[in-house]
Amino acid sequence: MLLPGARYTSATSTSLAEGWSLERLTPPSRLFGANGLRTGPDGRVYVAQVTGSQISAIDVDTGHLETISAKGGDIIAPDDVAFGPQGDLYATEVMDGRVSVRGADGRTRVLRDDLPSANGITVHQGRLFIGECRIGGRLLELDPNGGAPRVMLENVAMPNAMEVGPDGLLYYPVMGTNDIWRIHPDGGEPERIVGDLGVPDSVKFDSEGYIVSTQVATGEVLRIDPRSGARTVLASLNPGLDNCTFVGDRLFVSNFTGEITEILGGGETRTTLPGGLNWPLDLTVGDDGTLYVADGTFFYALRPGGEPQTLGMLFTPGYPGFVRGVTAVGGGEFIVTTSGGQVARYSPGNRESEVLAQDLDQLYGVVVAPNGAVVTAEFGTGRVLSIRSGQVEELASGLNQPLGVAFGPDGSCLVSESGAGRIVAVTGAGVDTVVDGLERPQGILVRGGRLYIVDTGAKAVIGVDLESKARHTIARDLPVGPPPGVTPKPLRGLPPFSGPQGPFAGIAAGPDGTLYVSADADGSVLALRETGGTAR
Repeated sequence: MLLPGARYTSATSTSLAEGWSLERLTPPSRLFGANGLRTGPDGRVYVAQVTGSQISAIDVDTGHLETISAKGGDIIAPDDVAFGPQGDLYATEVMDGRVSVRGADGRTRVLRDDLPSANGITVHQGRLFIGECRIGGRLLELDPNGGAPRVMLENVAMPNAMEVGPDGLLYYPVMGTNDIWRIHPDGGEPERIVGDLGVPDSVKFDSEGYIVSTQVATGEVLRIDPRSGARTVLASLNPGLDNCTFVGDRLFVSNFTGEITEILGGGETRTTLPGGLNWPLDLTVGDDGTLYVADGTFFYALRPGGEPQTLGMLFTPGYPGFVRGVTAVGGGEFIVTTSGGQVARYSPGNRESEVLAQDLDQLYGVVVAPNGAVVTAEFGTGRVLSIRSGQVEELASGLNQPLGVAFGPDGSCLVSESGAGRIVAVTGAGVDTVVDGLERPQGILVRGGRLYIVDTGAKAVIGVDLESKARHTIARDLPVGPPPGVTPKPLRGLPPFSGPQGPFAGIAAGPDGTLYVSADADGSVLALRETGGTAR
């Protein structure tokens, strides 16, 4: 029997099986990441969200948030935005190598689709400039009517968010060399302004003509004299800063977590919009009961009653890459899969990672087999792979979008075949169906002879007795998978940071039997606890 009773509100009322309770361990994210920032003609701050694949606008006085371009819409994975003289919104779509323009009438058209890693963008006196954030990237001036671009500079090591300064020159940060440079908009030789920074990823100017730049690796917000290169630290925040903008003389910065922070005087700050998890994927529990969350660009520890603690992120030493699948193996170490196609052993405490296998196609779930081999699902090819002593062995092929992996009590490898709506067992004799009739199963877990499944199509967690095959729905109407009526468009990835990115609602269990679920639809982590009654 299902009873209403979640401790949080969502688009639909979550229902729980009798004898189960639900707790949200982390707050929902109001923004799924925050990347490019730009103050619009209406005075609101427009926020580009790559992994959220949407653009939002925030009123910094009231905190009111409005979705401008929704997930599943015409603009895919926007990284930066700028406004034209007539109020047109230009957006770089970094994963698709495009620049699109959204008119005042709300209609969107693709301006160019041949700009790999299109990222930083700015408009100056009606002229449109963009940079390609990749090794060997280019600075370009685009024709607002869609004509051939003018190449200003080539072989730039990952330029990012740029701006024309009071002197009429185009200033741009170069992440690959930790520098800020400038060049005349009409071309010519570039000039290095300042170096030895903390991976600068944005440049804007204050009212006195000084550069303000966010540093993604150090979390610093710097004010830099463009004449001498002298710098002042305006604020020291968490790593993962992405961009900044001014609303009048008020300065706001963004973070990958979705946090928007106002920088005040004297190093003080004020949170405009709190951050959260960007895109929680797989989960695992350590020997001490600590829950660990793979959040793509971040890797967190979540202890009972505490806040998520950052153990590593994309720009910290030893981070293996955009982490997707994870399983704890003891001693503070983890086996992870990344969206770049690697399987790695990761030790965040030592800031080290060791690649166990690479060049694989869209890896998701990962588990350690009873014989010590690492087993993972390769979504892109439909395979299940075993990795041991540097050797990769194919355990199964021809599966329809495999995602989650686990081992049953009999030692068989169980796999969620999301495209076929079933769970299969992979044995030496072949592949057999264990559970069918599902919609889109993703994360799976075996505990005490029971199989637990996150079915994102049904928005439910389902329990199955592996001996009797009896099944029951533990919770439904959960915030997992895309919102109703939304078909997310593929996120192709951002080399060298990540390969193709896709959803994966993971599940893990604590020592007391608590089930933890990554609620990817609202960026939170949920705890399902059996409290007695007739849950069976």
